[in-house]
Amino acid sequence: MVKILVAEDDRALNELVCSLLVGSGYEAVACTDGEEALRRMEEGNFDMLISDIMMPRRDGFSLAEEVRRADPQMPILFMTALDDKPSKQRGYGIGIDDYVVKPFDADILLLRVGALLRRAGIEKSRELTVGNLRMDKQEHTAYVNGQELPLTVREFDLLFKLLSYPKRTFTRTQLMEEFWDYDSSATSRTVDVYMSKLREKTAGCSGFEILTVHGLGYKAVLK
Repeated sequence: MVKILVAEDDRALNELVCSLLVGSGYEAVACTDGEEALRRMEEGNFDMLISDIMMPRRDGFSLAEEVRRADPQMPILFMTALDDKPSKQRGYGIGIDDYVVKPFDADILLLRVGALLRRAGIEKSRELTVGNLRMDKQEHTAYVNGQELPLTVREFDLLFKLLSYPKRTFTRTQLMEEFWDYDSSATSRTVDVYMSKLREKTAGCSGFEILTVHGLGYKAVLK
């Protein structure tokens, strides 16, 4: 699933934008200042950044510069009240991809997000097929050779994540934060147990292998 970071210090607006994105099939992560956004970018695996310009601790210009240095291809959309030419020139000069002025129409925002992702070759995926395994995100079901594979919701989400980013390593901490959220009983050992179960349940799958990256976490490798 496409994962989008939303950096906006207006909490109500941030919540609204994240809700719009989730309702359109994206995964959205909220942060309310530039430093937090940069930390999230460094820790996580995001496909797109939507950012305000005027934020505490680090503004959108500085954030976009850091992100663009680390990833020249990631779509960056500014969502700001600054409608003056110098601000737009500076933003495009940094390398942002688009600019939405507040207040904006929700449908237009979603259209621009979709256009930027398509331009970057990133598609919103609800189905995933690897070898003899087919996963349907909308139904939350998986099939091997046409037969349903019995996965729990969390097992499905973990497997879908790994297979959506083959060869990309996810640390145990990243997986815990995303799939166990605020469950204080979850530990790195919990992640290991789930991965062991996934390997057992997907033993009949022909198109991939779940590998342990020692000292870090896990990744899926296509065969």
